[in-house]
Amino acid sequence: MFRHVLIANRGAAAARILRAVKQMGLTATVVHAEVDRDLPYVADADHAMLLPGKNPRASYLDSAALLAALRESGADALHPGYGFLSENAEFARQVENAGVSFIGPAAQWIETMGHKTQARELMERHGLPVTPGTAPLGDNEAALHTAAEKLGYPVLVKPAGGGGGIGMLPVHEPQELVAAVSRARQAALRSFGVSDVYLEPYLQQPRHIEFQVLADNYGKVKVLGVRDCSVQRRHQKVVEEAPPAALDPAMLGSMARQVESALSTMGYNNIGTVEMLLEDGIFHFLEMNTRLQVEHAVTEAVTGLDLVKAQIQLAAGLPLDDVLAQEVQSEGCALEARIYAEDPISFLPSPGPLTELTWPDGANVRVESGYAQGNVVTPWFDPMIGKLVVWAPTRDEALTRLRDALQRTRVAGIKTNIPFLLQLLQNPQYAAGQLHTQITPQVVAALKQAQSTPTAQEKIHGAA
Repeated sequence: MFRHVLIANRGAAAARILRAVKQMGLTATVVHAEVDRDLPYVADADHAMLLPGKNPRASYLDSAALLAALRESGADALHPGYGFLSENAEFARQVENAGVSFIGPAAQWIETMGHKTQARELMERHGLPVTPGTAPLGDNEAALHTAAEKLGYPVLVKPAGGGGGIGMLPVHEPQELVAAVSRARQAALRSFGVSDVYLEPYLQQPRHIEFQVLADNYGKVKVLGVRDCSVQRRHQKVVEEAPPAALDPAMLGSMARQVESALSTMGYNNIGTVEMLLEDGIFHFLEMNTRLQVEHAVTEAVTGLDLVKAQIQLAAGLPLDDVLAQEVQSEGCALEARIYAEDPISFLPSPGPLTELTWPDGANVRVESGYAQGNVVTPWFDPMIGKLVVWAPTRDEALTRLRDALQRTRVAGIKTNIPFLLQLLQNPQYAAGQLHTQITPQVVAALKQAQSTPTAQEKIHGAA
């Protein structure tokens, strides 16, 4: 087992990894930008190291600065968390070349799965269902139109590298295509350093279903559970749950076995998530994330496993059977709501000081956050303040518990998306488990209506 782990991340991710590292009895070093100096987990770590810049590119995305911190720390393992350099194959190789273990899949898998068209081709060769799609697009406009027409409108322009919904643009009419491809290329180059984009069919109301994977270095792969991540804004997840509601467990189990078989044959290792879209009972491979997911907590809640500990143990070379110790069983329902510093209707970021931040407590309510009252949510980084995770024996009970937890969450000084989340819980489709990726506009419309309706007290004062 390792003795000292450097955590190359920030916020809720760093706090979550730190908790697991300390519970395992290992020494923990966290790195931090100047603007993150006062976040609570920085003081909780055994050691903290300042990174030179305050924006992402000059701090958590600066591989040279991170490698320098790694050498100075004396750590024998590095956990990249999620986002930033967690899916950067070159950084993983640099860590390994420095004689330090990278807590994640081998660099070859980060590289292969990080390029979506390559990942699609690989998964298709190993028997997973993949939607029709193009190779990376060239500059010939006639060829662009031919490719789109062959797929059939609407189509989705997608960057071949990166993720987080950045650069993804739906195209409904031929006259929109060239401009959309150009905008997607610019966004991809700016965010990921790679301008390759491709086309795939734009599914109208699919469900976003993902399979959580653990794999050892000896060819054994296990799908630990299935999540539904259909509630999204700007193609980014907001609410997740496990298991997916109102879906046939036998169908999900069959697909899980196909995922296990494909990844085992490939020789994939450590942690990963296979993401799929489900429409009309048909699965379509979307992408594979070669890292810990933000939404990993719902799988932990229904299985009782600590995925971060498991990830560290697998990186240290333990066989999967020793890591799991027993057959994984899933029980009950877990929901996760991401609390963002943002306007609940426009979803524009709302940075500023957290003049109040009080989280709910209670049985089967879990909070993951990197902030405390008095901290400042800066405009430099992702605006997620934290996550609320609840568990209950049934989905209906979990929905009630989440509603109660949201109502007991107190945030002041900034706007948050809590009104959106509470409105979502009132949506009849969502409550019935009839989820899809286009449910957000319905919720926003209902929230606008609710906010524009005068309260009874306002009506009384108005009449007076």
